[in-house]
Amino acid sequence: MNVVVVGAGAVGSLFGARLARAGHSVTLVGRADHVAAVVRSGLRVVDHGEEVVRVDAVTALAAGARCETALLTVKTFDLARVASGLARAVPRPVPTLLTQNGLGVEPLASRALGEAGWARPEEWTVRAVHSVPATLVGPGVVRAAGTGEILLPGSDAASPHAAAFAELLGSAGFAVRRVPEFDREVWRKVLVNAAINPLTAVRGVENGRLLEEPLRGEAVALLREALLAARAEGYDFGEEEAVAAFEQVARATAANRSSMLQDLDRGRPTEVDAISGALVAVAAAHAIDLPRTRAIAAEVRARARAGAGRAQPS
Repeated sequence: MNVVVVGAGAVGSLFGARLARAGHSVTLVGRADHVAAVVRSGLRVVDHGEEVVRVDAVTALAAGARCETALLTVKTFDLARVASGLARAVPRPVPTLLTQNGLGVEPLASRALGEAGWARPEEWTVRAVHSVPATLVGPGVVRAAGTGEILLPGSDAASPHAAAFAELLGSAGFAVRRVPEFDREVWRKVLVNAAINPLTAVRGVENGRLLEEPLRGEAVALLREALLAARAEGYDFGEEEAVAAFEQVARATAANRSSMLQDLDRGRPTEVDAISGALVAVAAAHAIDLPRTRAIAAEVRARARAGAGRAQPS
C-alpha cells in the first residue's frame, strides 16, 4: 500500500515508521529539518531499543503525487490547510484517516477537501480516536512513550473505509478496535484530553504525574466540568466511568509529555481551542459555565502567545 502521512510530527512519524516496517511504501510530509534528517539518515525510532527505518520524506506533496491512502496527523488547528493541500495534490479522492483531537474534526476536514475539489469528501474520511503516545525527540528521532490503541467506527455504512484502515494499521502492529458507538468514544477521548492535556501543559509534567495529589484533584475537577458539556449533548457518562478512563490513559502513557505540553515547549500553537475551548462553547450553548476549563484554556493560550517568538522547527 502506498501511504502518505501528512504531518510527520511525533504521532505521524511513529505511524509512518511502523507502516514502513510492515512493508508499506510510506511518504512522510513534515517540517524541513525533520525531513532533511530522515532523508539523510533515516527515521530513528526509540521503542524498547532503537532502530532506523528508511522512509521517503518531503516538505510538501507535489501535484499528482502517488497516493493510495492518506493519514492526516497534523494538529487540529492545521487540519483545514493540509486537507486542502492534499486535495490539490491528489485530485482523485483516496481514503483519508483523521487522527486529530477535539470536536468538529470531520466537518472541518470535509469542508476543506470539498472546497479544494474532492467530490463527496465525507465518504472518504475516517475519524480515528487513538491513545498512541509519541514524542519527537529531535529532527529524525521519534520515541514511543507507552502503549495505546486505535479506535475506528464500527459501522461500514457510516464509514465505508474503516475496515481498510483497521487492516492497514493492524498490519503495522497497532492495537486496533472498531466500536459501534463511535461518537461516544470521540467524547470519551475529549473528556480525557480535557483533564490531561491543558493541566500537563501548564504544570510542565508528564502524564503519570496527574495520578498523584494534588494534581489528580485538579484533573478530576476539569473532568467533572467536561462531563457537564458531554451530558448536555446527550452523552451520559458516569463520573466513575470517566475517572477510570482518565486514570487508564494517564497510567498507560505515564512517561509521555502530552502533545499540548510538547507544543508549548516548542513555542507552537496548541489544540486547546479544539478541546477545552470547544467544551466551553458547547456548555455555553446550554447556558452552562465551565470556569476551571475557561481559566486553564486562557492560561494555555497566554503561554502559547508568550512562547510564539521562540518557535522551534520540530
